[in-house]
Amino acid sequence: MVRVTIDERTLEVEASSTVLQAAERLGIAIPTFCYLKRLPALASCRMCLVEIEGQRRLQPSCATAVTEGMVVRTNTQLIDETRSSMLDMLLANHPLDCPICDKGGECELQDMVMAYGPRTSRFRDAKRVFHSEDIRLSPVIIMNVNRCIQCQRCVRMCEEVVGAVALGTVEKGMDTAVTGFEGSLASCDQCGNCVEVCPVGALMSFPYRYKARPWDLVETDTICPHCGTGCQLTVGTRKGEFMRVRSKVEHGVNRETLCVRGRFGLDFVGSEDRIKRPMIRRDGGLVPVSWDEAGDYLRRRLSAVAGKAAGGLASPRLPNEVLYQFQKLMRTAFRTNNIDCSSRWSTPFDVLGPLVAAFYTRAPLEEVIGNDCVLVVGGNVTDENPVTEYLLRDGARRRQTRLLMLLARPSRLDADARAVVRVRPGGEAQGLAAVVTGLGAAGQASPGDEFANIVATTDGPAAATDSDGPDRLTAALLQGRSITVLVSADLLRSPLARATMQQLSNLLQVLRVLGKGPAMQFLFDRANQLGAWDMGVLPTALPGLRALANDAARTTLERAWNAEIPSEPGVDFDAMLKLCERKRMGALYIAGSDPLMSYPDRRFVQRALRAADLLIVQDTFLTDTAGLADVVLPAASYGEESGTFTNNEGRTQRVGKFRDPALEARDNLAIFDFVAALRGQALRPSIQAEIFGEIAQLVRGYQGLTQDGLGADGAFTKAAASAPPAGEFFAPPPALIATGGLMLVTGNCLFHNGYLSEHSEVLNTVADDPYVEMSAEDVARLGLSDGDQVVVRSTHGEMTAKLKVNKRFPKGLLFAPENYRALRLNSLLRRGEYPCPVQVEIAHPAFEIATLANDGARLGNPG
Repeated sequence: MVRVTIDERTLEVEASSTVLQAAERLGIAIPTFCYLKRLPALASCRMCLVEIEGQRRLQPSCATAVTEGMVVRTNTQLIDETRSSMLDMLLANHPLDCPICDKGGECELQDMVMAYGPRTSRFRDAKRVFHSEDIRLSPVIIMNVNRCIQCQRCVRMCEEVVGAVALGTVEKGMDTAVTGFEGSLASCDQCGNCVEVCPVGALMSFPYRYKARPWDLVETDTICPHCGTGCQLTVGTRKGEFMRVRSKVEHGVNRETLCVRGRFGLDFVGSEDRIKRPMIRRDGGLVPVSWDEAGDYLRRRLSAVAGKAAGGLASPRLPNEVLYQFQKLMRTAFRTNNIDCSSRWSTPFDVLGPLVAAFYTRAPLEEVIGNDCVLVVGGNVTDENPVTEYLLRDGARRRQTRLLMLLARPSRLDADARAVVRVRPGGEAQGLAAVVTGLGAAGQASPGDEFANIVATTDGPAAATDSDGPDRLTAALLQGRSITVLVSADLLRSPLARATMQQLSNLLQVLRVLGKGPAMQFLFDRANQLGAWDMGVLPTALPGLRALANDAARTTLERAWNAEIPSEPGVDFDAMLKLCERKRMGALYIAGSDPLMSYPDRRFVQRALRAADLLIVQDTFLTDTAGLADVVLPAASYGEESGTFTNNEGRTQRVGKFRDPALEARDNLAIFDFVAALRGQALRPSIQAEIFGEIAQLVRGYQGLTQDGLGADGAFTKAAASAPPAGEFFAPPPALIATGGLMLVTGNCLFHNGYLSEHSEVLNTVADDPYVEMSAEDVARLGLSDGDQVVVRSTHGEMTAKLKVNKRFPKGLLFAPENYRALRLNSLLRRGEYPCPVQVEIAHPAFEIATLANDGARLGNPG
């Protein structure tokens, strides 16, 4: 610590602090343009100059480190004159178009001129003009180069934080201009972070342009609905109509940055595709009715299926309070534990439950990434959790975190990683097993026989990777003092998910024994997946991840709910579909989910849903699943009801209501009350605030939370007090059999997240064409070209899409985003088979299809 005096006030700060940081601690405001907390100091704008005793010239406070006994002055006449001169120079060429500039009212240059600027200008020359018209750099970003003050915030944000390197500068001095490649941002992330950090109106949001002024907006703080990172958003509405999204630098895990989905993808709330009224099936079709008519119809149908099995599926995009109430409704009014929260995989919760209870680290992601070694397993962080990628890149570049990757698909983070091990899809379990074996062998030098058991249990076939890959990971993990493991939810798609989770448990146990203090978090691609698990939307777990078989836990809930909970374990969604297919399912209740689009094997799901005696769908949009329903209940969209999400960190945050439910839609909680009443039940409590209070009282990990206590940054839930599964090590899975053909995997793309974002008009202008991605080597081998229309065919179905070449893709891998409804991607997939073997053919007109895939032989009739 060193002592420094600023404006006659003394304090102690760390020796690495800058003068600007020390002044902030004293509450002394020093103006800046080029400075951003999360970027290295540039010291180009010269607005933050200060006087330092003993220095001949003024010094930039953002780039000057404090020293013992330093005396600083921030408000002398010389400083005031210098700041005024700098502003005068900026205004010399700045256009005076504030009345039409979208930045008017929140422009940093306006604020600076008011506080420090000259009242008259000494410059009389004609203003420099780069372009007479604004330049449309992309579908979402438009630029007025004449307003740019060359602070470089946008360029550095794009390169150093986002990692896209889409913006740069041309020329120099006062002629410097920021631009994209050839005046376009076609290859960028379209995240709009450059717009967010621009201090003036040089970079603007095209969808928001000329729509409103800041003082016209009613702003609501909320949380992004698109992935589990849990970014803070501030939504601006005008007369109840959605206008824009921004983010606050001082709050949230994202600290001002957002991805394209979070910044531009919330316009789905105003989509024309909304369900307008309740609907019931009559004469083979869905017809709109009143809520009373829907209630009468549903009461009769529920009576007709009384005594038969029931089941429920709820979306992990719904708030905690809605999910909690849904599982309560199913367990008490429908008398079933057949409850699930995933429409894309069957969750092996017998393995996941102990893993989450023993190792899940509910702490800030920035703190978790602060460990000196981070291992990312599976998935593609760039596409699944973009803002998490920003934080990982910052850790690798600025804090020298050793970033390690074990995955099938290439990621933009590979460039910042110390070691990248590429496995075949489904080979993650074997890759982890090889690493565990290496760690166990290295640990045998320690006293005791713990590692002998590990090595004996995990010794098995080599992982499906390059030969020395696991060794590089093992060496890096052994060198690390503290280790974080980030696990992609993509791994849960595989039939080998159970084995992968078992090997992950092995790895964490070994790291714990080695004294590495391992931290673990999932990288969920849905906003409230962890919350859904915590709320007990699971067939064998109650709220708080307590086992259904735990009599004491069940009794506690029964007393609070004044209702009996069935003791028989439920089944997951896959098993529910089997019950439907066998005509053994009475009522199947689906809230906010579209399994006909997302669950593997579309024909099987369609057949099963049609076979259910009564299919109830509660949703915002008329999904494919709703099209098969007997009763459709229009529900409030995101932003039309308040609640909470629990993000990947275990942080519970407020979801704000910024508009009223559209048309005849009702809050999800009100619909549950409506349905419960038809079953002769009453759900108490039934309003959001009181339900949160019950959660805070009854759900382990949430106890003691209050809504007021959540504040702007939320509050962390507590890890379950569970001892690690000592001595329970799992054998590795059998070696993968190499197929030698193309294997199809799926997931989110950067511009879309599930099918919800397809209702965003803005996102569809950014990325409207379905595509498949494969390696340059495979494309050349098959005689294809980038941009070709190709047919992707499996033994189960086919689809047609545009081909995109990815030079970083490994041979034999094909990726298709799951986010395009037109692809009907799950029609190619078969239950229990992932990845999916496919062939690729160029799409010829009419019926002339030339087969170009693999050895030229068809895999079979796709019928």
